[in-house]
Amino acid sequence: MATKDATGTEYHPDMDEAAHEATYSGFITFVEIGSALVACWVLALAVGGVKHGWLTSIVGVILSLVAGAVGAKSPAIGMRAPLAVAVLLLLALVFY
Repeated sequence: MATKDATGTEYHPDMDEAAHEATYSGFITFVEIGSALVACWVLALAVGGVKHGWLTSIVGVILSLVAGAVGAKSPAIGMRAPLAVAVLLLLALVFY
């Protein structure tokens, strides 16, 4: 007999439901944090290319990497840490 998860999807009895859900959750977290990091890097390149603030751009990339690591280690923070750096880079792009 198959079991159902929270969404009503049935799992085959041979599948490890807990491992499947944990892997899916980890993948979603990875994609969210990775997308936020890419947004930071694009904004950092824009700050460097448009405003010629390459030092600010380098600091933004380093901060985004640190924020991504913090977000990956702390599930409660998640992608909010790199998004905070993205907001700072966006402000730098606007007001630099």
